[in-house]
Amino acid sequence: MTRFLIGVATGIALIIILSAAVAWYAFHPRMPSVADGSTLILHIGGDIPEKPPIDLGLPFVQQRTVTVEDLWSMLRHAASDSRIKAVVFEPEGASPGWAKMQEIHADLEQFRKSGKPLVAYLKSPGSRDYYMATACSKIYLAPSDLLDLKGVALGTMYFKNSLDKLGVQVDVEHAGKYKDYGDMFTRTTISPETREVLNSMVDDIYGDLVATIAKGRNKNADTVRAIIDNGPFISSQALVSGLVDELRFEDQVFGEMKAQLGQKELKKVSERDYLDVPDPNASRGDKIAWVVGDGSITRGSAVSTDGTGIESEEFDKMLNRVANDSSVKGVIVRIDSPGGEVSASDDIWRAMNELSRKKPVVISMSDDAASGGYYMAMAGDPIVAYPATITGSIGVVFGKPNLHGLYDKLGITKDYVSRGKFALIDSDYESLSDEGKEKLKQGIDAEYDDFVKKVATSRKKPVPVIAELAQGRVWMGDQAKSNGLVDELGGIDRAVEMIKTKAGIAAGNPVSFVLYPAKRSLWEMVFRPDPDTEAEAMLRGAGLEPLRAAWKDASLRVWMQGGMIRMMPFAIEFK
Repeated sequence: MTRFLIGVATGIALIIILSAAVAWYAFHPRMPSVADGSTLILHIGGDIPEKPPIDLGLPFVQQRTVTVEDLWSMLRHAASDSRIKAVVFEPEGASPGWAKMQEIHADLEQFRKSGKPLVAYLKSPGSRDYYMATACSKIYLAPSDLLDLKGVALGTMYFKNSLDKLGVQVDVEHAGKYKDYGDMFTRTTISPETREVLNSMVDDIYGDLVATIAKGRNKNADTVRAIIDNGPFISSQALVSGLVDELRFEDQVFGEMKAQLGQKELKKVSERDYLDVPDPNASRGDKIAWVVGDGSITRGSAVSTDGTGIESEEFDKMLNRVANDSSVKGVIVRIDSPGGEVSASDDIWRAMNELSRKKPVVISMSDDAASGGYYMAMAGDPIVAYPATITGSIGVVFGKPNLHGLYDKLGITKDYVSRGKFALIDSDYESLSDEGKEKLKQGIDAEYDDFVKKVATSRKKPVPVIAELAQGRVWMGDQAKSNGLVDELGGIDRAVEMIKTKAGIAAGNPVSFVLYPAKRSLWEMVFRPDPDTEAEAMLRGAGLEPLRAAWKDASLRVWMQGGMIRMMPFAIEFK
């Protein structure tokens, strides 16, 4: 009892102290500033999110995470900001998808057109860091560092052997010969259909890697391929191969920049501080809603608290607010989703059509806009994708686990009394019967046909043409453009040009973005718990962390509870 009271008292004291600190910070905020002659030090690492993460609201905590839109707007601001004289790009351990990398590379190239110095300093760079850095006029590497550039590999993970050990079987039914999302639970190797698609994708991505390096380093493509075949590289090898310009320590790079700018001391400003300084041009011009749909699509119960995931009910309400906002002249819907629940995708599709009837809309696809992520874009609006956007995957899949073997291992038995021929069709205690499979196949085929027809209507193409392109097949953005599944190739710049045209805004007029959803608070995270499912609890502590991590995906949990999804057929790991 005494220990409990001490704990309560300590908690109250901490709350009082924290509250006082927050109050002090609220009235005495540190306002960053940008000095004349500043050099912007642009650090990026890890994934680059599409929407801002949860705002903890804590003082003295550096928590600003740079989004894709932040990078785009920041570099354009820096190009015209007379206070910014140069940019030093410092990626480290960056892990965005290939399409986001194409956006960042293009943003850096656009900044370079300002004539201001743009150099890259690399720290233990991988292919992603190096790809983006090739947009810079000069690339530095530390004298004893490693450039991990060795090509491109795409891999998938399979859990059948692990599930066999647990006594778990998974029933899978799908429409579309390439719709092999359930293969991770029923196979141990890549299927011929998946291998066909992955080979097509790796050719596309590797070709882009080679072409981008060749352009940035003034080499021909054959030379670059030969160089890559000798990777990875220690720093001296990278220098001899012409992949980097100089071997320097970071302070030496800053010293050279200081001399180039004719300064006694380099005036550095970080990307976070620069973002916190108001851009005087940000509020000018017509308002364009920047609506982000990021993550797996669900109806609600499976959405996570980390902000990833598109919950259809909340997303639909947000689209409705945008549609009814008279100050918004146009809408760019930014999609980064591999898909999700059939019903949730359909809900969003309808809301997107309602939005399109009220506002000019352009779709901007990020890394993924596949299956349900592609379906939600089928409102007939123009679609712009990156060459490396993963899109298409027009198909439907159903999955259901049979946990009978696992229950046996745990000493658990189940028994039922039922009425109705298919009352136990979604039971986790038995596999599907032949009649049950046929029953489900009817529903899957109906959903698939509906998907194909909606794409045909939206893309203004005959159903047989779309049916040939569908089959659950994943396409890269440039392939999708060739097949008429998207309208344009490009990034945020192209999306802005397109929405200006559609909204009747003069090409030279500025626009300002209004972000949806807005940054979330700590309170929203605390009061929206993430349910811990029975199945996840079974996996915890069983030494099956990869499988448990896969289970954390919202749409996967819905699917494994017995549901149809429109989901990209495989999860891809870039190497």
